[in-house]
Amino acid sequence: MTGEPTRWAWAVVDLDAYAHNVALLKTMVAPSGVWTVVKADAYGHGAVPVARAALEAGADGLCVAITAEAAELRNAGIDAPILVFSEQPLADIAEIVQLGLTPTVYRADYVTALADEVRRVGAMPLPVHVKIDTGMHRVGVDPVETPSLIAHIASHDDAIRLSGLYTHFAAADTPEHPANRIQSERFAKVLGELGPLAHDVAIHAVNSAGAMSMPAERRSFVRVGIATYGITPGDGVVQHCSNLMPVLSLHARVSRVQRIVAGEGVSYGHRFVADRSTTIATLPIGYADGVPRRLWSEGGEVLIGGKRRRITGVVTMDQMMVDCGDDPVSVGDEAVLLGRQGDDRIRSEDWARALDTIGYEITCGIGPRVPRVYARSV
Repeated sequence: MTGEPTRWAWAVVDLDAYAHNVALLKTMVAPSGVWTVVKADAYGHGAVPVARAALEAGADGLCVAITAEAAELRNAGIDAPILVFSEQPLADIAEIVQLGLTPTVYRADYVTALADEVRRVGAMPLPVHVKIDTGMHRVGVDPVETPSLIAHIASHDDAIRLSGLYTHFAAADTPEHPANRIQSERFAKVLGELGPLAHDVAIHAVNSAGAMSMPAERRSFVRVGIATYGITPGDGVVQHCSNLMPVLSLHARVSRVQRIVAGEGVSYGHRFVADRSTTIATLPIGYADGVPRRLWSEGGEVLIGGKRRRITGVVTMDQMMVDCGDDPVSVGDEAVLLGRQGDDRIRSEDWARALDTIGYEITCGIGPRVPRVYARSV
């Protein structure tokens, strides 16, 4: 592991744990392939180091949300296939072609614009994947309109080529949800109507949760994101997650220690008032760094000295306070907000459960001013 940053708040990203998770998922879904999702700065873990670790672990390709994310990877020397999940602004098309990305398409005019740019620069035909909206109703072509869109792509075969067809399940983390069956049937119907064409291109449909719970939909490859980071995709698939290893941990050092007496308030609004004498430790990390402001009121805790300490008072922009009771604590002591200390661990899922959200939001919310330290645990 590289040295701890000078700032007394940092995140550690365990690339060996990440590689373990990718390998575990590859084994689970074989013989289907694995493309890893590194959008949103690899869910807050750092896109370039994580993408490299994914490819070293055997990932077949990478997935991002926007052109700029793909450009970051290309500029770092990563030449693996990169699928961009949605149509981008027309102003991005020149860069998409230049970088040799695999764009998602679902509108005829966008297909035409891509083809025109390929011809203008004399590039090799660009691979595209068609996204079919089977019920997520976010982006994609209507199933009924899919054949005509594919015919339109074929009319530009000197400049672009169809290399994939895919969809996305809205409720894969709840395997028994009726929407899964409906979407599966709609996708199968479209593929059936396309006949041999559907056998000549990559077919993909599922994310981490679907890869675990919907084996019939693993198809050519799966698109795995949250599970590669060691975070459970949802309660409905938790039974498949026991061997995943959390990748990110969040740390801080105690920056101030004070003793307060009963009746003293802590933090903005004095929404916490001590009912006894106690020791308050300040940590130099706050909601600007991704610690949710209201975590204090939802039972949020940190680990100091191997023990859980209750977050005390409203989390502020740059700092937060914790109640250490009568236990000794000193400036410079390490606090673990997410991760293991001693025999205990606080997980992203714990915060998510307390805040009625998902683990994705927790790690994505850890801000850029928190330094990432990349470690190898083996």
